[in-house]
Amino acid sequence: MSFCTKQDDGKDKVIFLTKNDLSSPSTIKTKEDEPFDPWEQHGLILPNGSINWDCPCLGGMASGPCGIAFRRAFTCFHNSDSKAKGSECFSEFSKLNECFSKYPNLYKNEEKSSSNTQQATSAITDALNSQT
Repeated sequence: MSFCTKQDDGKDKVIFLTKNDLSSPSTIKTKEDEPFDPWEQHGLILPNGSINWDCPCLGGMASGPCGIAFRRAFTCFHNSDSKAKGSECFSEFSKLNECFSKYPNLYKNEEKSSSNTQQATSAITDALNSQT
């Protein structure tokens, strides 16, 4: 059996395989064998279960001035195993709320600022539910 490959100089190179070469399983990985293609478009949660911080559905929240607080709160919520999902993340959402209050022009809210934490939790819940 033989097949051709392109060399660096652009010319074809013919490779001949022996019976011994073909007797062992192939070590070539196809695209289907890989967990996911990092260049493919993905939603909020990647196929490996991690959070896609580049998802446009986050609206830049992960990279704004409150990005670190948002990431911590969102990660806590995402990894929550409690029956009331995210209930153990109160301190992270409180810190996120404090950050929101430092930038009122950027994080405008028609309702009272005390409900920012609840709204952030609702937004994250909606985003996660839309992915399932």
